[in-house]
Amino acid sequence: MTASITASHFMTTAATPAGFPHFHYQNGELFAEGVALSTLAQQLGTPLYVYSRAALATAWSSYQEAIGAHRVLVCFGMKANSNLAVLKEFARLGSGFDIVSGGELARVLAAGANPAKVVFSGVGKQDWEMQAALEAGVKCFNVESLPELKRLSAVATRMGKVASVSLRVNPDVDAQTHPYISTGLKENKFGIAIEEAPAAYQLATTLPGIQVVGVDCHIGSQITEVSPYLDALDKLLKLIEQLVSLGITLKHLDLGGGLGIRYDDETPLAPKLLLDKVFAQLKARGFDHLELVLEPGRSLVGNAGVLLTS
Repeated sequence: MTASITASHFMTTAATPAGFPHFHYQNGELFAEGVALSTLAQQLGTPLYVYSRAALATAWSSYQEAIGAHRVLVCFGMKANSNLAVLKEFARLGSGFDIVSGGELARVLAAGANPAKVVFSGVGKQDWEMQAALEAGVKCFNVESLPELKRLSAVATRMGKVASVSLRVNPDVDAQTHPYISTGLKENKFGIAIEEAPAAYQLATTLPGIQVVGVDCHIGSQITEVSPYLDALDKLLKLIEQLVSLGITLKHLDLGGGLGIRYDDETPLAPKLLLDKVFAQLKARGFDHLELVLEPGRSLVGNAGVLLTS
């Protein structure tokens, strides 16, 4: 049996694969953290996903070092990878989780994660999923629409619970990424249009079983520039200022995820380069008391594993 790697990076070079620092060649054979992949193929069979724990830890550390003493909750966007071993490793590191379904909630809980660090995003949440999340005690629901907000109110009231809510706002910002993975433009139809957000927040404060705690946006994926984030942040801060004038105060600001990784010749955006500018903007505008929530996905796991085949 001959083991091979499906990723094109590894098919064409005997050098260290670009963007995969914990995978390297020794005498023409590919190793992961000192373990020969051919050995894993012989012992465990193929096809086989091989993940580097060191790569996960290194990616996680890049965010922690960028955060420093600031109050930030990093929630792994598990749509990027829901492998239980990967989830358990992030839970061990202290990560929060960004989920989009009841099934993902079940996986996060099975991995031993703290539900108080879980944000429930995504469209089309069903009653049973809302109920399961309320029973688990998630940090908050990122609500995408007014119908969802009203449904969540009804479910929470029926259960005798209060749902912490962050409204997902569409800031109409171009993420400068591929149009198929852009989610922050008006035509993308994700979230509540930013001009309609003040009225939505006012409605939320009147609904039973609802407690408004934050604002959320997610503008896209595979982003390699700082400017789209800062454009979105500027619009969110203007919205927060408007909400303050209406007597609505928030506890956190969720800037989403979307930092890109290297596939070919991209230059990924380092978390510190982004967060230094975000922290400066928050301080300058007088909102550095807000907890910042981030939802990185592929930047934590995209270059941490390979698919081994024979």
